[in-house]
Amino acid sequence: MRHLKTQFGKRLRDLRKQKGMTQEQLAEEALISVDFLSLIERGINAPSFDTLEKLAIALDVPVKHFFEFDSDF
Repeated sequence: MRHLKTQFGKRLRDLRKQKGMTQEQLAEEALISVDFLSLIERGINAPSFDTLEKLAIALDVPVKHFFEFDSDF
């Protein structure tokens, strides 16, 4: 079983890539730093609710999509 932050980060990265966005583009749209986005995608940091909402808006997906993991958790 993977840690929640790791699964969340992988899901975020997958959604970003599906939208054809670079980390730089997503970070700019979500008003966060590229470094922070990288830490989230690697499962090192977790976003606040405000940042989670900004990421969802930037990717044009419902927040719940970030928590739809391939494997059981």
